Amino acid sequence: MAALVIAEHDNATLKAATLNTITAAAQCGGEVAVLIVGSGCSAAAQAAAAVQGVSRVLVADAPHLADQLAENVAEQALAVASGFSHILAPATAHGKNILPRVAARLDVAQISDIISVVSPDTFTRPIYAGNAIATVQSADAVKVITVRTTGFDAAAQGGAAAVEALAAVADTGRSSFVGREVAKSDRPELAGAKIVVSGGRGMGSADNFKILDPLADKLGAALGASRAAVDAGYAPNDWQVGQTGKIVAPQLYVAIGISGAIQHLAGMKDSKVIVAVNKDEEAPIFGVADYGLVGDLFQAVPEIVQELG
Repeated sequence: MAALVIAEHDNATLKAATLNTITAAAQCGGEVAVLIVGSGCSAAAQAAAAVQGVSRVLVADAPHLADQLAENVAEQALAVASGFSHILAPATAHGKNILPRVAARLDVAQISDIISVVSPDTFTRPIYAGNAIATVQSADAVKVITVRTTGFDAAAQGGAAAVEALAAVADTGRSSFVGREVAKSDRPELAGAKIVVSGGRGMGSADNFKILDPLADKLGAALGASRAAVDAGYAPNDWQVGQTGKIVAPQLYVAIGISGAIQHLAGMKDSKVIVAVNKDEEAPIFGVADYGLVGDLFQAVPEIVQELG
């Protein structure tokens, strides 16, 4: 058996989600190879080679692969798929765009969003917004898997894998890169942050959302939001935490003015410590919170900031 991890990277560095996916791949048994598809991506390849558990790094480097369009990356993965029993990618927008194409071409069922590996052919994944855990066994010759990264620890450094150059596949021509808007922030990236402060509908407005800034600054936290807050225009889309947003599992999650709809809980209930502030003592968020404060957030948040010094 051998597993292939389709790396998520920016041609210079690996995204943190790739390290969690490598851990999942190692648990499937056999050697682990990492596929780097890009342009001028030797730095990302070297970073992958330095990860423990990786036996080899396969690199496809060509100008038309610079933007890692899903059609091209899928074709590159298919070009080497015959040598692997498992093909994995993070359950991020990047991975979810690529692996269904690979699964369809291989005529196998994709196994999505796994949170544990029971055996090489059996995995667990959340269903019903995380209210139940399904155990899935696959009889397919090749298992195509997306990995919920919060379910696995990041692979450590210290590896020394061999780096092998691949012949780059031709541009499929099915899509073209138009542009990219990259959100810039001095705060940690939401998906990988150790501390997250999130606001909900109870914030009342986009201006009121700014009350969370001093708290996030004190804690060195990323800012998040519930879908209700995003839909109301209080926060940008890339802050959304939940079933239809980002799945996070930080050391500390602070929920301010969030009632705790099931879709939101699905995205953060695996956090190590959950602190909730809400004026409604019956709010569902208190059902998962380790610490809860019933009160007016506009009074409570400044007081918490003051106590933090």
